Amino acid sequence: MDRRKFIASAGTAAAATTALAAPAIAQSAPELKWRLTSSFPKSLDTIFGAAEVFASNVVEATDGKFQIQVFPSGEIVPGLQAADKVTDGTLEMAHTASYYYWGKDPTFAFATAVPFGLNARQQNAWMYEGGGIDLMNEFYAAYNIHALPGGNTGAQMGGWFRKEIKTVADLKGVKMRIGGFGGKVIAKLGVVPQQIAGGEIYPALEKGTIDAAEWVGPYDDQKLGFNKVAPYYYYPGWWEGGPMLHFFINKEKWEGLPKTYQAIIVGAAALANTDMQARYDHLNPAALKKLVADGAKLRPFSPEILEACFDAAKETYAEMNTTNAAFKKVHDAVMAYRADAYLWQQVAEASYDNFMMAQQRKKAL
Repeated sequence: MDRRKFIASAGTAAAATTALAAPAIAQSAPELKWRLTSSFPKSLDTIFGAAEVFASNVVEATDGKFQIQVFPSGEIVPGLQAADKVTDGTLEMAHTASYYYWGKDPTFAFATAVPFGLNARQQNAWMYEGGGIDLMNEFYAAYNIHALPGGNTGAQMGGWFRKEIKTVADLKGVKMRIGGFGGKVIAKLGVVPQQIAGGEIYPALEKGTIDAAEWVGPYDDQKLGFNKVAPYYYYPGWWEGGPMLHFFINKEKWEGLPKTYQAIIVGAAALANTDMQARYDHLNPAALKKLVADGAKLRPFSPEILEACFDAAKETYAEMNTTNAAFKKVHDAVMAYRADAYLWQQVAEASYDNFMMAQQRKKAL
């Protein structure tokens, strides 16, 4: 076939197809304005910023026809009421941590993180490839919510304490701000858990209303100034090995969207999910150095404490599995996935990381 004739005829066909398709595309791309409330203050640019990344990409991909306005926690809805406003249709969307709502049903916690659960990469893998998104949306349907992954902080720190914690006995009576299902577990060791929104933690810690607080990690913790009122900085946050945020979407609104808009939302959420963890991984090292230089006393939880917490977690899961069928269904799926994930991770990933960390300790890097 003559190449020039082929190109010319192909161009003519493409032009005709474009002309015919334009009205259909226009009809399937309505002008929409949605509101999204974040559960986080604007000052936390990384975690709040994930919602902004999401919204700006939706706007760009739709040539401005689908606009999503992002509101920080407390501006139109208190941070811990975000899911409620999506459920009742007051708002179309929220960017939040699913485990904030574990009081409604502990099953909410699995979408974010549970004690000694999945790390960040495993949580991503379970969600996108292991059926996690579908399994959680099956659960969320009862709350009129459709959810998509919307960010991850990576493994979090164990929090800021006014006093040194050396033994399990030292935890008894400690009033601690701790998010999600982790509070129920650590309560078995005598801690008094408090669920407080991010912007309210510092005043509570400063006034002594609480004795300890966990939030995210060095970058955000430094911004919130916790080191000024509680010197001991513990790790790891065993209740948050890979905490994932989500975009909660009113289910009826989601189902009413054109398929093109649904695809754009899925893509924008995935971008925000990747971007958020990349930013934390980039920003946390420098922040940790600065915190230590400013006097923060970095401490690991002792093996004794970690073992006691692990046992308390297993006991709590067993209790919940006997009373909550939805919880058991997701728990069994997550823990089976965890077993296979760590079987693989110890072969290459962990051995590589362990060697590199040993070099770091020897200052060879």
